[in-house]
Amino acid sequence: MYVIGLTGGIASGKSLVSRILSELGAVVLDVDKVGHRIMEPYRPAYKEIIEYFGKEILTGSGKIDRKKLGKIVFNDHEKLKVLNRITHPRIREGVREILKGYEKSGVSVVVVEAALLFEMKMQDLVDEVWVVYADKEKQIERLMKRDKLTEEEAQKRIESQLSSEQKVLWADKVIYNSGDREKTKEQVTVLWQELMSKLC
Repeated sequence: MYVIGLTGGIASGKSLVSRILSELGAVVLDVDKVGHRIMEPYRPAYKEIIEYFGKEILTGSGKIDRKKLGKIVFNDHEKLKVLNRITHPRIREGVREILKGYEKSGVSVVVVEAALLFEMKMQDLVDEVWVVYADKEKQIERLMKRDKLTEEEAQKRIESQLSSEQKVLWADKVIYNSGDREKTKEQVTVLWQELMSKLC
């Protein structure tokens, strides 16, 4: 089984690239969904998060309100570090288990889509890293539109992650996604074909 780690800054276009790779035949593992699962009621991370952040971050039904939690951690670097310390090791472990399952079931190519691939030290779980790059102005524009954020809020979210430029330096392959979708699709298709020739 061959594993691609797909990362990039927030709103750089990772989901678009994942969809294209899925259409080309890869199995996509969305690390965000693993993160959501470990924060569900009565999972170990849930208890620790509430102990630290308080019950004010819960919805009426007792779930963690990710928007409320996001507002807190993206405005306080220390609190973000605490949240990462609680969640990152558990997310890594969850991803490792899912990959084992895929390998047993004979999957040939898996794409691990993770905004924080490097921050969570998950590069050792993958065979190569593909970074999706979009310039900062484009990221801000997409974030404001997608998550209904102000420019300042969008900026803070971008700054809470490793810079896109740093990710590009550590990448095996880079996909530039500041232009139109067709150009992105062309790049991804070429990279996929190169990978297929290497694996055959």
